[in-house]
Amino acid sequence: MKVYILGSTKFVDDMVRVIDELKALGVDAWIHPDYIEYVKHPEHAHLKQIEAGEQWKVKKANDYIRQHYNGILESDAVLFVNLKKGEIENYIGGNALMEMGMAYVNGKKIYLLNNIPEIQYKDEIVAMQPICLEGDLNNLQ
Repeated sequence: MKVYILGSTKFVDDMVRVIDELKALGVDAWIHPDYIEYVKHPEHAHLKQIEAGEQWKVKKANDYIRQHYNGILESDAVLFVNLKKGEIENYIGGNALMEMGMAYVNGKKIYLLNNIPEIQYKDEIVAMQPICLEGDLNNLQ
């Protein structure tokens, strides 16, 4: 099974760690290569731009929405690394919600590392029937 990893850019270190753990379990896991670069180079210009509140510019300049869509199409499943962000446990942001919708309409399995967050669009997430791994990658089917 080929699994594409997604989540908030804030979780990029954890997303790359999850890839390594899944590969150790024999899962063909992958992520957009820029995210690996972000982890290798914490002073990356994109990260500085994101920290300055210009994340939309990075997304637009690098066409990340379309690139993630292509990654979703090339996968059998998607796994969202959803951790605590600010005061929200198991955070899933706007981009991740869109990506989840893309996966859903294309018949991909949807996994969440943790449970569904208590967030205003929880009903939309529940309707897509993601499989919650309860923080344990061994639960990936």
